[in-house]
Amino acid sequence: MKWLIETLSSSIGKKLMMALTGICFCLFLAVHLAGNLTLFGGKAMFNGYAGHLHSLGVLLVVAEWGLLLFALTHVLTGLTLFYQNLKARPNRYAVNKRAGGRTIGSATMPYTGVLLLAFVVFHLVNFHFADKSQTTIHDIVSAAFANPLYVAVYVVAMIVTAIHVSHGLWSAFQTVGANHPKYMPMIRTLSILFALLVGVGFGLLPIFVSISA
Repeated sequence: MKWLIETLSSSIGKKLMMALTGICFCLFLAVHLAGNLTLFGGKAMFNGYAGHLHSLGVLLVVAEWGLLLFALTHVLTGLTLFYQNLKARPNRYAVNKRAGGRTIGSATMPYTGVLLLAFVVFHLVNFHFADKSQTTIHDIVSAAFANPLYVAVYVVAMIVTAIHVSHGLWSAFQTVGANHPKYMPMIRTLSILFALLVGVGFGLLPIFVSISA
C-alpha cells in the first residue's frame, strides 16, 4: 500500500491519474452524446431515453458518484500539477516559442479545465438538479434553450470542451505508454476528430432545440 501511495503522489503518478480519469471522461462524453442525440428524435424519444436512465436505479447512482470521484481526482490533480509547474518555473521565458508542436489545446489546458468545471456546475444546476416533479426533462431543456443567452453559453462551452479534449485525449494515451512513432500520429488525428465530434455534436443540440421550440 505504501508503494502505491508514493507512486500516486509522485509527478508521474499524478500524470497517470490525470490520464486515466481523462480517458474515462472521454468515454462518458461519447455515451452522453449518443444519448443526447435522441433530442433530434423528438420529445417522446428524449424523455424515453431519460426514463430509461432513471430506471437503472442504484446503477445510475453508482455511476454518478464514480464520475464525481473521477472529476475531483482529475481537477485537483490537474491544479496541483499546474501549481508545481509554475513553482518550478516562476518566470516566463522572454520569448514564447511554439516549439515541439505546441497547440492552443496544450497551451490552454489548465484554463479550459477550470472553465469546464464551472460549466459542469452550471449544467448540473440547470438540468440534473432541476425540479422534474411537475414537468419532463425535455420541457426543461426546451425552456432553457429558448433563452439565446443559454444557447450562447452552451455553444461556447462546447468549443472550450473540444479544445480541451483535442489535446487531452492523445496526451492521456501518451502518458499511459502509447507513445509510439508508428501509432501516435493516428492517435492524435483520432483525438482531434473525436474533439470535433464532441464539440459539433453537443454544440448543435441547443441550436436545434431553440429553433424547433
